[in-house]
Amino acid sequence: MDLFTAMKERRSCRNFLPESIDEVTVGKILEAGTWAPSPLNSQPWEFIVITNQEVKEKISSEGERCRAWALEKSGWKWLGSYSLDFLRSAPVIIAVIGDPKKTGVDLYTEEGPMGYQAACAAAIQNMHLAAYALGLSSLWYTLFDKKALREILGIVPEKMPLALICLGKPIGSIPPTPRKDLKEKTTYIR
Repeated sequence: MDLFTAMKERRSCRNFLPESIDEVTVGKILEAGTWAPSPLNSQPWEFIVITNQEVKEKISSEGERCRAWALEKSGWKWLGSYSLDFLRSAPVIIAVIGDPKKTGVDLYTEEGPMGYQAACAAAIQNMHLAAYALGLSSLWYTLFDKKALREILGIVPEKMPLALICLGKPIGSIPPTPRKDLKEKTTYIR
């Protein structure tokens, strides 16, 4: 599959078929994540693969709690009808955990460690593209409380849960998402 086609055609999926995903396929997706660039080649990511339904239920309950909180704080009415059923129905969820100590020289900057987060985001993008190339759909999910997710997944306090990637085969087709014109998002300094 052409890389540019994959980047353009990959879609976020919130409706998954109940079909399981074999470990070889999940392994290929995880390996794609490890090919991402990182500061000082620190490779600050760790992955937790979740297929246990009871754990998915706990993650979903936490997501619902956070959704209600976000609705109250933001006033965004669309959150009231935003369904988190995909957290229960996705055959696989991959938690992406970052290690702030594996960030690079920015560990010592005034703004603090951010490189590890960018590296984990690159790993996440690689995994999304790999999933699409393997005939799967995915979703990048971040509406969770880090402390609660640490407790659910047994993550040590020194590490940062950054995202959940929901994986599976989609129910139906997913329409394209509009993109703003590149001219609106680009500045050239010459």
